[in-house]
Amino acid sequence: MKSKKIYLIRHGETEYNKLGMVQGSGIDSNLNETGKKQARAFYEYYKEIPFDKVYTSKLRRTHQSVEQFIKSELPWQQLYGLNEISWGHKEGRQITEEDNEQYANMLIGWTNGDYTQKVYGGESPLEVQERQRDAWRYILANDQEENVLVCMHGRAIRILLCLLLDIELKNMDRFIHSNLCLYLLNYENGKFSIEKECDVTHLKKLPQLA
Repeated sequence: MKSKKIYLIRHGETEYNKLGMVQGSGIDSNLNETGKKQARAFYEYYKEIPFDKVYTSKLRRTHQSVEQFIKSELPWQQLYGLNEISWGHKEGRQITEEDNEQYANMLIGWTNGDYTQKVYGGESPLEVQERQRDAWRYILANDQEENVLVCMHGRAIRILLCLLLDIELKNMDRFIHSNLCLYLLNYENGKFSIEKECDVTHLKKLPQLA
């Protein structure tokens, strides 16, 4: 299997992000004005990279984050396996103190190795990783694609990096993220390595992010 460079980004800011509300895979939100500026800044910084294809989740905020690449007629494919984790009944509303307590307890469970824990109606990390595994088998099987742009979501990226780097899920929170950050991954001889981690160099000229 050929080597690849994977430009893995999180989507730009949405109003849900700005207001501290839960999104997950059940909320198909749009980028807000800041998110659109972030997307444009990323495009301007990386538009000369000879990407072979762009992959996104099924959710609009990822499509909009790479819209300029898609408009430049770069091949684009949506994969459900790249969707954010489902937060079930907590999606689409403000986080309460009770939510914070339940979330903290769930994180403790994950840290202790119980990756089946999930909120009511939502997904567990193991369930997310299972659909991610199918999506990445597909991406990696396309040998002709050497430079690949992938736009996903915060928690999903943390879970994915554990999968690709063969790290236990209890360590997923070591991977920090912010809106429109970049993880640059190298894939060679069947193994992944990180070249850039949560890189936001492309956003430095945006006044609100200085």
